[in-house]
Amino acid sequence: MSLDAPHLSGQVDAAGMNIGIVVSRFNGDITEALLDGAVSALKAHGSSDELLTIVHVPGAFEIGTIAARMAQCGRFDAIVCLGCVIRGDTAHFDYVCQGAMDAIGKVAQRGDVGVGNGVLTLDTHEQALARVGGAHGHKGEEAALTAVEVAQQLKALEV
Repeated sequence: MSLDAPHLSGQVDAAGMNIGIVVSRFNGDITEALLDGAVSALKAHGSSDELLTIVHVPGAFEIGTIAARMAQCGRFDAIVCLGCVIRGDTAHFDYVCQGAMDAIGKVAQRGDVGVGNGVLTLDTHEQALARVGGAHGHKGEEAALTAVEVAQQLKALEV
């Protein structure tokens, strides 16, 4: 089906974009791998160190607080949220995951900044390893490039 309506298609060009990255320290081997992948992907698509601001927070629950502040300040074109929550024996997993996702979702719903959600919610450490360059790709890279693509779409919609 062909439509005569305008079609916007995503671009992944990070050149000149101010990008905030919020990364959890909890499960640090995984989150640092997510961060490495995100930064590498952004640089491969035109970003540079001076345009990246990286903020470490204690855990996934705190990601939304910093992402919200980054969005409020108006300095960032895109925000990348990175974390890893692995299920334990208590309901704590469910509360942390829900809180983190709700907060990140609220930042995305603002509609004025591209948001990439790279917070992994998994049952095992092995599942996490599979998502930082293993069988399931690299979720840090994906989150970063998603944030850039959404930011580009938002710019295209400005009139």
